[in-house]
Amino acid sequence: MKYHLFIPLFFLVLVSSAQSDADYIKKIYKNALTDGHSYEWLDYLSNEIGGRLSGSLNAEYAVEYTKFELEKLGLDRVWLQPVMVPKWVRGNPEFGYIETAPGKTISVNICALGGSVSTPAQGVKAEVIEVNGIQELKALDSNLVKGKIVFFNRPMQADLIHTFEAYGGCVDQRYNGAEEAGKLGAVATIVRSMNLRLDDLPHTGAMSYGKTPVSKRISSSAISTNDAEKLSGMLKIDPSIKLFIKQNCRQLKDVLSYNVIGEIKGSEFPNEIITVGGHLDSWDLGDGSHDDGAGCVQSMDVLRLLQNSGIKPKRTIRVVLFMNEENGLRGGKAYAKEASLKEENHIFALESDSGGFTPRGFTFDGPDYKVDQIFEWKPLFEPYLIHYFKKGGSGADIGPLKKSTNVLAGLRPDSQRYFDHHHAANDTFDAVNKRELELGAATMTSLVYLIDKYGFKSIVPSTKLKD
Repeated sequence: MKYHLFIPLFFLVLVSSAQSDADYIKKIYKNALTDGHSYEWLDYLSNEIGGRLSGSLNAEYAVEYTKFELEKLGLDRVWLQPVMVPKWVRGNPEFGYIETAPGKTISVNICALGGSVSTPAQGVKAEVIEVNGIQELKALDSNLVKGKIVFFNRPMQADLIHTFEAYGGCVDQRYNGAEEAGKLGAVATIVRSMNLRLDDLPHTGAMSYGKTPVSKRISSSAISTNDAEKLSGMLKIDPSIKLFIKQNCRQLKDVLSYNVIGEIKGSEFPNEIITVGGHLDSWDLGDGSHDDGAGCVQSMDVLRLLQNSGIKPKRTIRVVLFMNEENGLRGGKAYAKEASLKEENHIFALESDSGGFTPRGFTFDGPDYKVDQIFEWKPLFEPYLIHYFKKGGSGADIGPLKKSTNVLAGLRPDSQRYFDHHHAANDTFDAVNKRELELGAATMTSLVYLIDKYGFKSIVPSTKLKD
């Protein structure tokens, strides 16, 4: 008799728990959309401080500002974690033109890639050889490349719905192009901007020379997609046209900067840490609103929304604003190194670094049985049109925290417009929609709430015994 009574009672408890979770999540979304702070914080970060290139004065202003705002929330602890970061400066604006004949020129929109050396003081002018990526370059005889500017014109693949896959398919030419072209005697490289639309905006981004000696490094710049199309078309008509590039960037000595960290101490399991974060540094052409001011302010608001929704975390919830994701990942590596030295138990980490557009869901990296547990909560998100729960990558800054036992996740907003702004001068505050930004903060907070409430099942799926 008691057994038969237990079954409906058990299901009643499950239904009651689900209803409680739904109510709390509804409250989180309501608070985010009616009393969110992320847009206000981003306004200051973008419009009062601006672009936050690693090692710059603006980056340090951003450290001071976000630390001050986290302290105002009354968290249990707020602190700065020192980290040495590279300091690259752009210098005077870049200048470029196509020369069709002596004295006949057409200006093009270019910008130096982050980490590039400058051109000679008088600039560099040479004939151009166009290639569709690094593999095509490597197949060329060095005599065809020597003394020329290598033009990498591989576009992002337009038919890939997941735009980050399209980005990943051609970003190697930006990152490694100068290293490979220099080996063949090129005098400079210019790279088609990582952008799915045609416009006049050059997009910067990190590049590397690998082990190339400083004396043999060549300048590397990006060209807008419109001008890439123009240059490519003109080369088909006349391969002897020349390109002029002038840029003034410099790599200086490393400087001291900081990760900004705040936390709410867990009431029951304080040694189990849940981390949320984004990267505080940005490129300097715009003000870094989407990349990654949005992720920073959303992560900050996670802790505030938990407080305002009356949720007292069982586990320690920590926000980390990482420094130097764009050109070194020093902040993420320093945070993971210290966590390892202190033997901290990071059970879950969530990163927002895909822009402030409408959230669609998450990708997860972790043991299947733990990810499957998270997938069971998907119905709680569907009323908010959050449907995308997939196994996949997480985020660059939380990547160094990866262990075989924890789960890392990335917020996945709609990405169709992201690369219109990524690393370009139009990555500005006016391109961020307040409601979309706040929906992202609420979505992150809701997942953190569930992870904190339930933790992870400790039972590893059984395996068949060997004969």
